[in-house]
Amino acid sequence: MANPGYGKRSALDQRPRTPQDFALLPTRERYVAGFIDHLPEGAAMSVKQLAKQLPLYGQQAVSTALTALSVAGHLRRVRCPVSAGEEMRWVFRTFWSRSARDNEWWTTYLATETATQAAGPEPEAATPPPPWVPDEEPPPAPEEDPGPEQGSESAAVPQQRTPDQAPDAEPAPPAPGTAPAAPQAPEAGPSTAYLALARLGRNDHRLALSADDCAALEAQAAEWLARGVSVVYLTSALTAGLPAKVDSPVGLLRRRLTDKMPPRLPTEDTAPDSTAPTARRVLMECTDCGRPGPPEALPDGLCRPCREAHGRGSAQVPDHPTEAADIKARMNNIRDLLRTV
Repeated sequence: MANPGYGKRSALDQRPRTPQDFALLPTRERYVAGFIDHLPEGAAMSVKQLAKQLPLYGQQAVSTALTALSVAGHLRRVRCPVSAGEEMRWVFRTFWSRSARDNEWWTTYLATETATQAAGPEPEAATPPPPWVPDEEPPPAPEEDPGPEQGSESAAVPQQRTPDQAPDAEPAPPAPGTAPAAPQAPEAGPSTAYLALARLGRNDHRLALSADDCAALEAQAAEWLARGVSVVYLTSALTAGLPAKVDSPVGLLRRRLTDKMPPRLPTEDTAPDSTAPTARRVLMECTDCGRPGPPEALPDGLCRPCREAHGRGSAQVPDHPTEAADIKARMNNIRDLLRTV
């Protein structure tokens, strides 16, 4: 059949298998149901795959039998979204129940988390290594003390020598009673706000600042960045609409940093309109035509057009013999008229 994980899923509360299973179904439906019931978990249950395995019936007969089994309450076909990395794809499952279930039971079961987990992808099993890959070598046994006979052999093996260290290269041990010196932290560089202020004079000579001016305005610029704005936004707000001549760049920038302070936006965790991620839900589809829909909108596993067609097919009455005779007489009359022309 197909690869595991893309087909049959057994429902909960399955009773033990007995010879009297599906005894109330017609011959064809009983034959197909018995074959599906013995399929392994995850086997493909499409019409094409089942018709390949059933020698007595073709695809049309298998499709009709699956529709009848869905109406009888033995199976439901669903689809479920599964995330594969950055993509989302739909996988199709067929839930099977040895016991006939009503619509309320199927609707309740498909809405549970158990059905959602069963419809999801199976965890990838660790694939065994190919037979030509050697097994993992066992850890080496602990070396035993060489005996008198092995002493000469071990002495003949040259030992790896480490380079000799100069005596003055070894660190002197700390004196007793003195605490070890704490490691010195590397000197931190200028902050992002300081660098943004220092680059203003490089971009526009009217806003040239000294080192003391940048240090004096660093706290206000850091407050801007702490409120979620970028360095580009900060630079644009400070350099927009400058006068032709700036007498005091530090005074102008201090005023703009104070007057144009951006609002503090709430974080994503405290956003009032943030909604929890929606839970994945199993979506049922029509057993006959594959039209998707919620379980409550597909009673017996069929959509409305397929359910009406299934009801009409079981109650069709052959044409009356007199109607067939009237049609034959009318056709003969039409032929006679065409001969005379």
